[in-house]
Order: sequence, then C-alpha cells, then structure tokens
Amino acid sequence: MMKHLSLFLCLLSLQAPGFSQSTAPLKISEDQHFIVHDNGKPFFWLGDTAWELFHRTNREEADLYLKNRAEKGYTVIQAVILAELDGLTVPSSNGEKPLINNDPAQPDEDYFKHVDYIVDKANELGMFIGMLPTWGDKFNKSWGVGPEVFTPANAYTFGKFLGKRYKDKAIIWILGGDRNPADEEDIEIIRKMAAGIRDEVGQDQLITMHPQGGSNSATWFHEDEWLDLNMFQSGHGQKDNKNYQIAEKLYNLHPTKPVLDGEPAYEDHPINWKAENGWFDEFDSRRAGYWSMLAGACGHTYGNHNIWQMWLPERNPVSQARTPWTQALDYPGAFQAGYMKTFFEFLDWQKMIPNQEIILKGPQGSGMKILAAMAADGSFVLAYTPYGSNFSLDLSQLSGDQISVSWFNPQIGESVKAGTMEKKETMDFDPPSDEKRGNDWVLVVKAM
Repeated sequence: MMKHLSLFLCLLSLQAPGFSQSTAPLKISEDQHFIVHDNGKPFFWLGDTAWELFHRTNREEADLYLKNRAEKGYTVIQAVILAELDGLTVPSSNGEKPLINNDPAQPDEDYFKHVDYIVDKANELGMFIGMLPTWGDKFNKSWGVGPEVFTPANAYTFGKFLGKRYKDKAIIWILGGDRNPADEEDIEIIRKMAAGIRDEVGQDQLITMHPQGGSNSATWFHEDEWLDLNMFQSGHGQKDNKNYQIAEKLYNLHPTKPVLDGEPAYEDHPINWKAENGWFDEFDSRRAGYWSMLAGACGHTYGNHNIWQMWLPERNPVSQARTPWTQALDYPGAFQAGYMKTFFEFLDWQKMIPNQEIILKGPQGSGMKILAAMAADGSFVLAYTPYGSNFSLDLSQLSGDQISVSWFNPQIGESVKAGTMEKKETMDFDPPSDEKRGNDWVLVVKAM
C-alpha cells in the first residue's frame, strides 16, 4: 500500500464478539494444533504467571488479582502449589505450610483449603488454573532453595492426591516448574506425577510441562501420551529473543501437538537479570505474543516480573523487582495481552497456518522480523511487523479477486481500515506512521 493512502484511513475500534470465557472441559483439536472446548468451540490460552498466588496471597488479595485478570480477558492463571520462594519452609500468607514434615504424601489440609478457594474463584470468573504441582527445585535443586523432597514413588502419590481433589475443576496441569530434568530419576519423577494425575482425571484435563529458560517440553516428553501440548520458555535472558523459531520447530514436530510459549520476557524484568542492561517493556512482551502466534502457537502467556513473585515493599525483591504487584496489575502489557486475545478471537484464528514464504520483502534485522500466516481456506492473511516496516506479500494463494485491508494496532486494541481494493499477486504494504521500535502493526487482508 502506498503512503498516500494513509490520507483515507479511518480509525475504528475493533468490534469483537462478546466476552467469551468459558470453563467447559478442554480437548485437543482434530488437527492437533490447537485447544478446543468439548463442544468444539476454540479456546485461546491467554495465561498469566502468578507463580506465588497460593503461597503469597490471602483471600482478599487473591480476589483482587483474579478479578483484575478476568476483566482483562485472561483464560489461564499459572500458579504453583509447592512454591518457589521458600514454599515448603516459610508459611503462606494464611500461616500454613503445604506439607507435613515436607512429605509429599502428607499434604496439609488447611493449606489446600486456600488452594481450593482460589481454584473455585478463578473458575467462577471463567478462568482455568494452570496448576503446577511443584516448582522444580523440589526434585532438582540446580539452584533455588529446595529442599528436594520428591521420589518417583511419592511423586505418583502426590499427583494422584491432586488429581482426585481437582478432577472436577477447570484445571490445566503444568509439570516441571522451571526446571529441566537432570537425570533419569528426574524424568521418572515427572512421568510418575503425570501418571498419578492421569489415573484420577482420565482424559478430562490437559497436561503439559514447563521447562527452564531456553528449553522446551518436547526434548524429553514429546512422544509421551500424557503430554497433551508442548510448552517452551523463551525466558528473560536476551533482548529481541526470537521465540518464533522455537514455536515453528515445535509446530512442525510429529506427532503433532499444540505449542505455547509459557514464559516469555516479563514486562518490567531486568534484561538478563541486570538492571544496567535495561528492562523489558510492554513492547517486548506483546511482540513475543504476536511472533509466537504467527509461528503457530495455540495462545500465549503474559508475565510481569513484580506479579509472579507477588512483590510488596515489605518483601525481599527477587531480581530487583521494583513495583508493588497491586500496582503492576495495570501495566500496559497486561491490557495489550487482552487486546491480542480479542483480536484473534474476532477472526477464525484456528484456521491459521504459518506461512513465511509469502513474505517477499521485509527487514531481517534483530527484533524487526516480519511474520505471516494464512488461513487454511485462503480467506485471510495476517502479517505482523514489529517496527512498522514496509514489506511485500505474495497473495496468489488468497481467495477471490477483491480484498479488504486493515491494520490492527496492538498498543491500543483498535483497527485502522484501509478499504477494499483489487487483489494483485504481489502487493506492497506500508503501515501507519514511521518505522521505529514499538510501532508494531498487524496487517489483516481478507478475501471478499
């Protein structure tokens, strides 16, 4: 599209279907790339990492957090039962510890009543709990505080206890807990925990695995039947992390399974854990989402560095957390993640097939990579440009002779309509405004 057409652009609010969160049971889609409800309705995983939610909030605080996330459109709250930050030895905000004598075979009923409350409240608000039974330092203390308490035998017992307790709730199970297995025993611990859960819940709840930064669940468990979808962690270690490369790799594995970035760069996290490197901002956060989605992901997880640890001024900050979590709830990236979900739900997004071959011209510089996807039936094409760079597309596979063109602004959740025009086999596109970091846009080309 030539620059002069910008004179005719009209700014319109994106009109999406009504609030559509549902906690109806989930399953994997027929093409094995996505998640759907048991009635076939698409499910968009919009997660938030609230790892310390059970351990560091009371009921009033949990209510505040969950209500905020429900209002923004989140569908999955990722939280840990045996939490990272001294979760076994430091009592929760309610004064309880999760295990008696640090024994996974002896769960403390009072602690789990609080977990029950949060699960029920999240479900009531239309959200699933992405339930991590334990942080990974409880079986592999490569770092962290531990202690290591799991064996294959008690991992099965603990998994079975959890499965029985929550089999009738809206739960997605997430094993691993930011830790890769270091040896065969660690692998067996994860497998036995999955077996204990599966023996109670059958196929009625999904299970995945959360690895440490730079890793993915397929490395160890891709062919395991209990693993319903692959999760990777692009993490917090580098600027312009090309998370789409891992999404593409996992998308193309066989057997086919959905793929998800379960922990991308957190908003307000120091880059590579050092404040002198700067801080990841809302642009880093939302770019990771659109990059992974156009590489074939089944959704995305947002994270805020202050929220995962539920940091408050009276607590020791991890990795230079600096904003009380109650204020961080409304950081820009938290809203923009919700805009992303609404945008994709407005489309038949589960028709999307990653298709980078149709990009004929565009920047290749670090952080500027343009990604594209086309609907399987040729009804629409999407292209994401992180810096608002010009690019060219091959539209020969798009249906029809006429197209409608619009630009979606991920920062504010609104669309700019560019009109209807004749389709050409090759077309040039020029996003609104000038090329710069954070001037990201999604091109939407629909066949008429």
